[in-house]
Amino acid sequence: MKISIITVCYNSVATLEKTIQSVASQTYSNIEYVIVDGGSTDGTLEIIKKHQDIITKWISEPDQGLYDAMNKGIKMVTGDLVGILNSDDVFYDEQVLQKVADFHSKNEIDASVGNIVQCKENGNLVRSYSSKNWTPKKLIIGFMPPHPSIFFKRNLFEELGYYHLNFSIGADYELITRFFLKNKIEWKYSGITTTSMLVGGLSSSGTSSYKLISTEIQKALSMNAIPYNSTKIKMRFVWKIIGLLQQKNA
Repeated sequence: MKISIITVCYNSVATLEKTIQSVASQTYSNIEYVIVDGGSTDGTLEIIKKHQDIITKWISEPDQGLYDAMNKGIKMVTGDLVGILNSDDVFYDEQVLQKVADFHSKNEIDASVGNIVQCKENGNLVRSYSSKNWTPKKLIIGFMPPHPSIFFKRNLFEELGYYHLNFSIGADYELITRFFLKNKIEWKYSGITTTSMLVGGLSSSGTSSYKLISTEIQKALSMNAIPYNSTKIKMRFVWKIIGLLQQKNA
C-alpha cells in the first residue's frame, strides 16, 4: 500500500525542514512525498532542494491559495491513500504511517479519522483533539474531525471532487461534509494520533476567524443541501467546552 503525503508551503523556511525530516523518519517505506510550493522567496526552495532524496516530486509556482495548492498535490500523487502534512507540522511519532497502513489493510474503508495534538514551538503540549466521539452528523452543528488526522483513498477525489476554491478557510469543512455526510463514504475511527501541530492556523485564530468559519460552515452545508440550525453553529464553542470536559473526565 502506497501512502502519498502532501505538504503545501509558502515562505516556510522556519519550519519546513522539520516537516520533511518527520516524513524521512517514518518506519514505513512505501511513501510518496509531494511538496507544492507557492513560489517562495525566503529560502524555502533551498530546503526543498537539499532534501530531494526524500521528496518524490515538487513544484514551485504561484497558486490561488492553500486549497488550490492541495488540489495540485492530490492530482500529482499516485498512492492508494492520501494524507496532508502542513509545512509547520510533524508526524506524532515515527510509526504513524505504519499504523495507518495496517489499519487500512485490516478495514474495508474509504477513509480513517484519528487524533492530533497541538503544541507550542518549544514542544510543550497545549491540547489534544480526538475524533473518538465524532460522527458525520456533528458536521451539522459545526464539528469536523481534525483535517490532518484523515487519510483518504485517492480515488475519492476523482469520484467526488476536490477542494472548492470559493472558500477562505472552510474548503476542508465542505469537502468533509461532501464526502462523509452527503455521499456517506465508508470510514472508521483509527485511534491513531497522527500529527503534532503548532498552535494557531487559518481557522483557529481569534474572533474574526470564528465568525468567518461559522459563515463558511453554513455555506458548506447549504452547498450540499444539508439542513442546519445557524444558532447551533454559532454556539458551537459551548458544545466544544462540553466535549473537552467529557474527554477530561473519561
